[in-house]
Amino acid sequence: MNEEKTNLETGLTTAEVEQKIAAGEVNKVVDDQFKTNKQIIRENVFTYFNLIFLVLSILLVVVGAYKDLTFLPVIILNTVIGIVQEIRAKKILSKLNVMNATDIGALRNGKEEQVPIEKLVKGDIVLLKTGDQIPADGQVIKGNIRVNESLLTGESDEITKEVGDELMSGSFVVSGNAYMQLEKVGKESYISKLTIKAKAMGNSEQSEMVCSINKLIKWVGIIIIPLGIALFSMSFFVNKMSLYRSIVSMEAAIIGMIPEGLYLLTTIALALSAVRLARKQVMLHDMKSVETLARVNVLCVDKTGTITEPKMNVERAVPSKNYQGDLDKVIGDFAQNMPADNATMKAVHSFFTQNTGQKASSIMPFTSVNKYSGVVFNDHTLLIGAPEMILRDQFDEYQAEFEKYAKTGYRVLIVADYPGVLTEDDSKLTKPVEVYGYILLTN
Repeated sequence: MNEEKTNLETGLTTAEVEQKIAAGEVNKVVDDQFKTNKQIIRENVFTYFNLIFLVLSILLVVVGAYKDLTFLPVIILNTVIGIVQEIRAKKILSKLNVMNATDIGALRNGKEEQVPIEKLVKGDIVLLKTGDQIPADGQVIKGNIRVNESLLTGESDEITKEVGDELMSGSFVVSGNAYMQLEKVGKESYISKLTIKAKAMGNSEQSEMVCSINKLIKWVGIIIIPLGIALFSMSFFVNKMSLYRSIVSMEAAIIGMIPEGLYLLTTIALALSAVRLARKQVMLHDMKSVETLARVNVLCVDKTGTITEPKMNVERAVPSKNYQGDLDKVIGDFAQNMPADNATMKAVHSFFTQNTGQKASSIMPFTSVNKYSGVVFNDHTLLIGAPEMILRDQFDEYQAEFEKYAKTGYRVLIVADYPGVLTEDDSKLTKPVEVYGYILLTN
């Protein structure tokens, strides 16, 4: 990012802040992707479906056949339900916000002052301290901090940020203090772009049922125009019936061709389903999302914690076919030397309580890059982690041993011995490992 640097001693002046605000460079996101209430009402009222019934209603009113307007409540109710549900969905989505609305310290006019995050501007110098949420994108210009970007990436690792490093909005400061200069604010910040995508409401019809009904009505609507004219002409000109009877008989003949009851039943079913989901605090883009949900047969997520409780349990340990030792005690030695600093290790600690008392010379913590952790005993390292990352070229050799457990829903961790000393700085595996067994986890 090549941005003009703000004076670290004084920060922005009041005049500069006002200039930035006037230029729209303020840290406030405008939900301009939403339809207005007028647009929602217009799109639900002015439909081809309603146009057909409007024409029929006008013809019946002209001849005074008011008692034949019994289809109007169905049309009005269907339109009202659609408008109410869409406006309601818009209001719910407008409340979606990943950023905490709070004040943060900013350097202005040579002194630090507390500024609401939505009033920060591009170029502001912000003081970040432990517990703060980074309000916009920028870079560190003084000091160093450790941040948690799990809200953006899903990874809970703490990342060190020093002078010149970029900071992403939505991250949290875990430790340290630093000054950052804001470079992308408002809709330009990373977290705002994510939020806007989550709030986005499509313009096209999402429901296959409604699409099918609309297609049917479209063709019926085209057919009934010449058919209606023919029926009216036959009654009025050929059979010499009165205008009143000609219009009423024509309307009676073609009204049954339009499935307005089916349209209403579909709308009511979707609306009631949306209400039930809302009571369970499910956020819907619109009521037709219910149908989309009903058609889902595969759900793909990048984290098991997204759809499960944040707690794991060890089911059991399974020795490898070539290992004859006491696997539980080996894992117990690993557990007593490795801190329980994540959900997986907490589960391992609570299950494997027996050990030989062997002390480690050093440990190698788990990282999302390696996907394994290690405990060093003398000249070898005991590893626990993802099979594909530890086995590497040996994967095919052992795949049959653990794949059957993975297929039944277990999360499988491999326990293996590496003939060498690994450190946090030098954690690359270059030699074959000896497989001891597997830990089966449930979540």
